[in-house]
Amino acid sequence: MRWSRFGSIYDRQRTGKLAFIAVSVVAIGIFLFISNSLVKSLAAQERERMNIWAQATEKLAQADIDTSPTDVAFLLNIIAENTSIPVMIADSDFNILDYRNFRLPDKTDTLGTPVPFLTERNYSFLVSRLKRPGGDTPLAEMAGQNPHFIKVEVLAMPQYIYYEDSILLRRLSLYPYVQLIVMVILAVIIYFAVVYTKRAEQNRVWVGLSKETAHQLGTPISSLMAWSQYLEATGAEKEVTDEINKDVNRLSVIADRFSKIGSRPELQLEYLNQVVERSLQYMKGRISDKVDLRMVFPEDDYGVAVSRALFEWVMENLVKNAVDAMDGSGRIEITTGRDRDKVFIEVKDTGKGIQRKNFKTVFHPGYTTKKRGWGLGLTLVKRIIEEYHGGRIYVKESEVGRGTTFRLELPVVE
Repeated sequence: MRWSRFGSIYDRQRTGKLAFIAVSVVAIGIFLFISNSLVKSLAAQERERMNIWAQATEKLAQADIDTSPTDVAFLLNIIAENTSIPVMIADSDFNILDYRNFRLPDKTDTLGTPVPFLTERNYSFLVSRLKRPGGDTPLAEMAGQNPHFIKVEVLAMPQYIYYEDSILLRRLSLYPYVQLIVMVILAVIIYFAVVYTKRAEQNRVWVGLSKETAHQLGTPISSLMAWSQYLEATGAEKEVTDEINKDVNRLSVIADRFSKIGSRPELQLEYLNQVVERSLQYMKGRISDKVDLRMVFPEDDYGVAVSRALFEWVMENLVKNAVDAMDGSGRIEITTGRDRDKVFIEVKDTGKGIQRKNFKTVFHPGYTTKKRGWGLGLTLVKRIIEEYHGGRIYVKESEVGRGTTFRLELPVVE
């Protein structure tokens, strides 16, 4: 069964897409894990540095500068090395005793040299940083609740060191999210680039095949036309030559249709109900009597810009598809109408139906449930309607075992 082969192709494509998404998610997860681990590691290092800084501050207050000048110099060096982590020392009443590395406005002294300037507003800002984790909670309680508070003893008096993450750490903490956005965008770009390249290649093959088919049909059609004229000249029965001419004309129409694939066809003004009915005249005499073909047209007719040869091909393919779905027995109902600035044609059958997951797949090359056929009919229909006529075709509704409705939409011409 041909569908088993082409069906497996689309199953593999669907599996490939899911695999691509899964690999992308795993890769993004790994990078985020590594980035978060680095950020956490740096945060731990900063906490350790601040613990050492706090111990150095406490030791410095207890050190005797006369008896241990080396130790004092070492402690001062530890304190001075902190040039990136914002830190404050305050007493239990939120009085700020010292601070560094907070971004506050500068004031220029009389010599033009910028000096730290602590205005009332900036002082309130620093105090708010102290109170922010716990509102009016005393520092003694906050020190036990918040890892950014460290309690030290300076001259037998409790003091509290508050610090924040450095600018570098804050920036790095945002890096995983930036990385996530960039990687998602990159994955989407790669996916659509691959899809676009594949479709472009399919289009080139499709157009080349159509042109070659039209070219190959040209020679036997010309030969058949010559033989038909020869038979007429030799006195062959008129019924025979008429039937031959019908088939030759039909082949000429088919060749003309294939020749229009790949080039922009010339669109002409037609009226919807008329062109649909004319398109179905050929099919009426070639489908089983067991198929009830109904046309439900409104009284008003609407203008559309179409290529008659290609549009008739569309309608024939839709009807053939419906007949095949019903195994040659059932009802086909074709309805036309207008919806705002578009006209529509609905082809409803009572056939096998389509599973919802295949609503889009049915338009892919090779999709077919028949033992014979290549599954190109609906692909042709979609290409002709959407690329050449600026319209749209889709499965409006379908239920397995009860039938399918295809809806075709075209811009209306006032």
